[in-house]
Amino acid sequence: MHNPCPFCLSSRHVDEWSSGDRLSGCGSVMEPIGSFQRPKGEHVIVHRCLGCGFERFNRIAADDDFELVLALPVLPPRTSREMKALRWEIELALYETRE
Repeated sequence: MHNPCPFCLSSRHVDEWSSGDRLSGCGSVMEPIGSFQRPKGEHVIVHRCLGCGFERFNRIAADDDFELVLALPVLPPRTSREMKALRWEIELALYETRE
């Protein structure tokens, strides 16, 4: 079994900065909020954490319910670089409000 679940496409917020790092202390459910297709045709599921609002995207796997993926709302394509930059902006804003 992999993360996300291939049947409901939900996930757990266990990774923080990169896939497999297991650095998140949140652990909440990550709900699939949409999908997009990369320029080379690869489908990607976008997840949002119900606990903290964190967003991550995952490439679909062979055993994912593809009909369920296609039923998700289509979102504009995003890159990892864009998402990491957004996360750094959020972290910086949080840090500045603490001072």
